[in-house]
Amino acid sequence: HMWIDNDGTLFKHKFVRGIMRSEARLIYEDVQAAFDSQSHDNIDLINPLYDAFRILDKARQRRGALDLDLPERQIIIDDKGNMTGVTKRMRLDAHKMIEEFMILANVAAAQALEAKPAEKLPCVYRAHDKPSMAKLDSAREFLESFELSLPKGQVISSGQINDILKKAAELPYSHLISTVILRTQSQSVYSAKNVGHFGLALDRYAHFTSPIRRYADLLVHRALVSGYGLGKGGITDGEIAQIDEICEHISTTERTSMVAERNAVDRFTAAFLSEQIGAEFSGRITGVTRFGLFVCLDESGADGIVPMRSLPDDYYIHDENAQALIGRRTRRVLQLGAPVTVKLKEADGLTGSTVLQ
Repeated sequence: HMWIDNDGTLFKHKFVRGIMRSEARLIYEDVQAAFDSQSHDNIDLINPLYDAFRILDKARQRRGALDLDLPERQIIIDDKGNMTGVTKRMRLDAHKMIEEFMILANVAAAQALEAKPAEKLPCVYRAHDKPSMAKLDSAREFLESFELSLPKGQVISSGQINDILKKAAELPYSHLISTVILRTQSQSVYSAKNVGHFGLALDRYAHFTSPIRRYADLLVHRALVSGYGLGKGGITDGEIAQIDEICEHISTTERTSMVAERNAVDRFTAAFLSEQIGAEFSGRITGVTRFGLFVCLDESGADGIVPMRSLPDDYYIHDENAQALIGRRTRRVLQLGAPVTVKLKEADGLTGSTVLQ
């Protein structure tokens, strides 16, 4: 149970064990359609949720949580398991609403465990540290080419980065700038030590809301059960003693699962493209190296490599600071973010690799 004021401040919360009774079985699209039309049987329950969401969303903007506009792509699969296309995953206010409620619950869980210091119960934080100065310096040089600037010689706040993203939103390269900013961010990890959550601009943040997916959530649940006398199933002495090792392990397995997901998408996409060898596609340069370019295709979101040897007739020099390849004779510049037209040379569904020219 959580209470917020008109500014979105969480001023009271209470954890209990209970049984939930569903009033209706709705998916995100159903809830959004009900709110937009104001015609659902449960609209009297839905409307107050949106009221609370608007308050929390304003609070999020005030504290300067990162707002990276990087839409997810959804792979379309037929009944035989073959990829038939790709589309951008919709992001409705219904999605954002549940996200804000989950964030609030995660904050409440961290506060609740910190309020029980005598019990010495661990809290598994979702730790997202500040970006390193080295990564910020690298991004700064790139941003300056778009007449955008990061302050030098001071600790950067998420709000300052948001200011850059707002300015970048007016540029044709806004998606690329969001990607570059994302690359400056530290890797989120699970930790019993609290360093705050830079991306969400929060001083403390646990994971509480997805026990069907995350072991970290179960550890937080068990600690709350022990700390607040909520019955059986509390955290064990063994878990408390090994909490640092457990946090390190689940952080590692999370990264492994992310790599597996990315590899699966690459293989589906490469298999889908394998029947279009020789076709031309529009895309943008997403990576510049001394051995070639990485290009993301606009339509499918596939990432492919353009080897240096297949670039137009010239000898190209890698300018690391400008993140570009520059033709020695023609002075042609192939820079990060530039739109390009490429031809598909190879696509291997088994390895997930795509080669362009």
